[in-house]
Amino acid sequence: MVASETFRAGSGPVRAVPSEAGGLLDVLSVAAVVLDSRGRITLWSPQAQELFGWSAGEALGRYAAELLVSEDHVDLVLELFAEVMAGDGAWAGVFPVRHKDGSTRLAEFRNMRLQDETGGMYALGIACDEAVLRDVERDLALSVPLVAQSPLGLAVLDTGLRYVLVNPMLQRINGLPAEEHLGRTPHEALPFLDTDAIEASMRQVLETGVPLLDQYGVGRTPADPYEEHAWSGSYYRLEGPGGRVIGVALVVVDVTDSHRAAREAAAARRRLDLIARASVTVGTTLDLERTARELAELVVADLADLADIASVDVLDSVLEGSVELDPGSRSGPTLFMALALATSHATDAVRAADPVGRRTTYPAERLVTRCVSTRRPVLVARIGGSDLQHIARDPAAAALLAAEGAHSYLAVPLTARGQVLGALGLLRTRNPLPFGDDDVALARELATRAAIAIDNARWYQHATDTALTLQRHLLPHPPPRAAGLQIAYRYQPAAAASGIGGDWFDAIPQPDDRTALVVGDVMGHGVHAAATMGQLRTATRTLADLGLDPARVLRHLDHITTELDGTMATCVYATWDPRLAQCRVALAGHPPPVVIRSGRAPALVDLPAGVPLGTGGLGGTGFENTTVDLLPGDRLVLYTDGLVETRGDALDDRLDLLLQLLADPALPPEATCDRLLSALRHRDAADDVALVIAQVRPHPPATTAATTTAAAAGSHASPSSP
Repeated sequence: MVASETFRAGSGPVRAVPSEAGGLLDVLSVAAVVLDSRGRITLWSPQAQELFGWSAGEALGRYAAELLVSEDHVDLVLELFAEVMAGDGAWAGVFPVRHKDGSTRLAEFRNMRLQDETGGMYALGIACDEAVLRDVERDLALSVPLVAQSPLGLAVLDTGLRYVLVNPMLQRINGLPAEEHLGRTPHEALPFLDTDAIEASMRQVLETGVPLLDQYGVGRTPADPYEEHAWSGSYYRLEGPGGRVIGVALVVVDVTDSHRAAREAAAARRRLDLIARASVTVGTTLDLERTARELAELVVADLADLADIASVDVLDSVLEGSVELDPGSRSGPTLFMALALATSHATDAVRAADPVGRRTTYPAERLVTRCVSTRRPVLVARIGGSDLQHIARDPAAAALLAAEGAHSYLAVPLTARGQVLGALGLLRTRNPLPFGDDDVALARELATRAAIAIDNARWYQHATDTALTLQRHLLPHPPPRAAGLQIAYRYQPAAAASGIGGDWFDAIPQPDDRTALVVGDVMGHGVHAAATMGQLRTATRTLADLGLDPARVLRHLDHITTELDGTMATCVYATWDPRLAQCRVALAGHPPPVVIRSGRAPALVDLPAGVPLGTGGLGGTGFENTTVDLLPGDRLVLYTDGLVETRGDALDDRLDLLLQLLADPALPPEATCDRLLSALRHRDAADDVALVIAQVRPHPPATTAATTTAAAAGSHASPSSP
């Protein structure tokens, strides 16, 4: 062990192994000279010739003082020589030596007396170039503390991949003292790491000489056995001055902080993905129990990795339709219903849960009751002691959860519109990590989203007129003003609440004074159709903001509708561009619009019918754009099938009647809407109707001939690619 605390392998058994050229002695080029008792040169090494310039033939037999020392230093040299020969000790130091070429060089000397078997005395002088020696000393002075004090883990291994040097930082990283490294291979010293990969990298570097940089590794070491660490390792081949391979150097950097940051970022992405998936998988229907089940199954899914066991409990008062804005005022036992239970794996812990569908009174000290009463999450990061007695329904259930490895618990309230509906309970058994603050935030977000769906479902189940209220609320009232268009609209519900469906219409402003006109009809009736209509209308408004052409909008809506649990819908989508005086129209299985032109009879627009939304395009694009040119005064009429379809009449006859009723161009759009509903609708109609009439406004006075020409340009109708 050296003073710097950088450790090297100690000496072992002596081995007579020949050394290749290129070692430190070769770098120093140590010269040896032997003088007899009178100071004459009797032995002269090749290194002496290299250092002083004189060959052996030129040097042997001559006085060293005469050959190598200037006249100014002869007396001093003779004095020092006499002291050495008198046995007063060796002499060491730097002395100026005369080179054969006449120059003077500084040489580092070690001089000592020798004695042969006959008692004869000699002087041995060994020397090397002083400048070379100083360079080596400076390199050592720099490298030793640099290695010892480096913030990087450093090691040197020999060609047999045995540690011969480790610095203090590497000892701290590996959690092992030097003596457990030195003389051992990585496989022997670090069995807790993937040493096969480490040693393979070292052998590759030894063989090729090409460094391997930033080799990433993850694991646990005795230094911190309970936390995962990450390292970046780089490998370099070590060579002597002559190119002899002497081993491999290892540089290790602890990158745990960045590894954890990356892991946390990945976890954040997973959370965002989970929230995104919750928006499309939780609340897919307005069924209370199904929504609760979707929430429970989502949080235990493999990709979620949030909980191993999830339960959804709802207050019985909520199911009865009562409103309780201050559950904190409640004291004592509370009546709940267990709506859903899900697990990430098969486990006997399900037998410890409250039976799904059964109303049960939970005591006040139970944690799920506390969660609802306080309206706050309840977190037990590490379950211990009597915690399970307040989590499970009874001691037997608590013992069963303990046997299944329940170690962390979290309950978050299901809160919607200011009311606590119940709680989402989460347990971890297999996942070794305890619940943390990030898990609380994620669970609250999911619970809030689910609570809204649950709240919707319970109210829709208790009120048949909710569908009509929701539908009227979602329809535009009044529609926004559209550049270049006068818009009239009507919505008329079915005669019976049970027949209320998902008809909707919209007029959506777009960039550059364009306007999107939409009329759609979700197939089916009741709450589900009305809620789906709201989802599609919201999605349509979002897509309209992107400025996509009608066919592309319908393709996106088709994909969205396909995800809505088998829902289908029809739709007509048109975009009006006042600059071009054109409408681009596309159909998704919807009745064709009517165009009314000045001086012409009303006509159905001839365009591809498309396929209903939710059919996946039936294997093809399914939707095509058609361009319709509209001049001032022209009208475009959009409607749902409830306007023209009846059980006892042929559809063609009803469409002919529609065209006849639209034949009066002098009748204003608002009056035309009333006329159509009055003539085509029956009081006991079983379907609802959405109707939109858009009339092109007259152009403002043209300022140039160019604008007048542009306004009048165009044809009547032509198909275009989507």
